Amino acid sequence: NGMDAYLSPEMKSTGEAIGYDRRLKIAFYKAMQASGIKMKSYGTVMVTLADEDKEEALPLVRRFYELGFNIEATKGTAEFLKSHGIRTRLRGKLSDGSDEVLRSIQAGYVSYIINTRAIMSGIHYSDGAAIRQCAVKNGVTIFTSLDTVRILLDVLEEIIPEISTI
Repeated sequence: NGMDAYLSPEMKSTGEAIGYDRRLKIAFYKAMQASGIKMKSYGTVMVTLADEDKEEALPLVRRFYELGFNIEATKGTAEFLKSHGIRTRLRGKLSDGSDEVLRSIQAGYVSYIINTRAIMSGIHYSDGAAIRQCAVKNGVTIFTSLDTVRILLDVLEEIIPEISTI
């Protein structure tokens, strides 16, 4: 309660569970399973990025979109994604007086949140902290590292084609 889910590099490396395999994506999958984190193959990805992360995140968000995920984002991120051809639903920022992001998370349809923050980002830091707290409270998997998102996508791209609706 009241704790921020953003981890420093030191804490990211401590690990709650371990997945062992020669292949990184299989080890990652095992670690997620061991941690009790459900890897969803559908739904919505909420994206809120620091400006300096937008270019690096673009191909990752595109991969989610191509897998059939819906994309929601706060203003600056939504405008960036839309300008690069990714259909994105705009969600108002907390610092602008909107609670749309939190309501989306609480509604239960957000599968993943990608939230990066700028160093010493002031008010945007408090937006991100509130989003991360809401995600933890509602059991939504949140990623603050694009490297981890990249591995998640590698796993999803391998398992989604194997899922049959029949």
